[in-house]
Amino acid sequence: MNEPNIFDTFSYKGLELRNRIMMSPMCQYSVEKKDGIATDWHYIHYVSRAIGGAGLVMVEMTDVEPDGRISDYDLGLWSVEQVPALKRIVDGIHQHGAKAAIQIAHAGRKAEDAEIPVAPSAIPFDEASKTPRELTTEEVYGMIEKFRKSVQLAVQAGFDVIEIHGAHGYLIHQFHSPLTNKRTDEFGQDLTKFGSDILKAAKEEIPKDMPLMMRISAKEYVDGGYDIEGAIELAKAYKEAGAEIFDISSGGEGQIAAWGKPGTHAAYQVPLAREIKKALNVPVIAVGRLDEPALANAVVGTGDADMVAVGRGMLRNPYWALEAAKQLRKDTNTIVPVQYETGF
Repeated sequence: MNEPNIFDTFSYKGLELRNRIMMSPMCQYSVEKKDGIATDWHYIHYVSRAIGGAGLVMVEMTDVEPDGRISDYDLGLWSVEQVPALKRIVDGIHQHGAKAAIQIAHAGRKAEDAEIPVAPSAIPFDEASKTPRELTTEEVYGMIEKFRKSVQLAVQAGFDVIEIHGAHGYLIHQFHSPLTNKRTDEFGQDLTKFGSDILKAAKEEIPKDMPLMMRISAKEYVDGGYDIEGAIELAKAYKEAGAEIFDISSGGEGQIAAWGKPGTHAAYQVPLAREIKKALNVPVIAVGRLDEPALANAVVGTGDADMVAVGRGMLRNPYWALEAAKQLRKDTNTIVPVQYETGF
């Protein structure tokens, strides 16, 4: 029996991918009119990665309200006016054999261009950041409905899978981190309630055969923050609420402590993905310095993760997957466009 590899197909519920390579969501800060609407840049950027052989192309962090964006130049999905440009991207991705995903989020206290950002508690990200306003309990419930509406609009745009962003110090992460949630209401008594309620709302809006993905930070790298054991407990709650595939990253809250500085070696987050997979028995996506094809392939081959997300490697090379197939001597017939066949 052959070992699994990144060019094996992947299926879960109604999602069927031609391989196990995902373009990781990466903000482009390229909205031109501050209206959150995708531009020609976004279309070319994402569709070129589908042409380049990725199995799943994930559109960057797309926010549920204007002040939920990191910057005014980020994508948004709070209005039907934003749907056509995204649908054009989805259609282009599909035209070239890949599937389309989108990451739904809110930056919370990390919304740099918001006049007054919001958060679970009035704690700034760092000394240079604005002090956020603590959301009232009623506003928190309203925020859950904003996530619901964005999911509805993403379904209208035709996305094959939706990812809820609960990592990197953004709003959901802020709610489930003991560093940033000092509330006394129900959203402080249960740190996973906010994220869980968003997942439940999303499940009510997506097709029955569409899997729901969630990105979490599996380690905070800072004194007082949670480690992998805490992340496993978070993931268990989110699995119960409806998350079916976990995208495992790390970091994002507070200042990075010297003893736990991340990103100093290739595949530094893979052990975190392995532990989540083992503890929850769910499909996981590994991410973080997996740019070398042989390394990315080994992550799947050893069973540490079911898929790999490639970020910076695909910024440098839209055809990363095609080149990986050539380097690994895998069958390129299923992903190489006919126009490029002479190159392979």
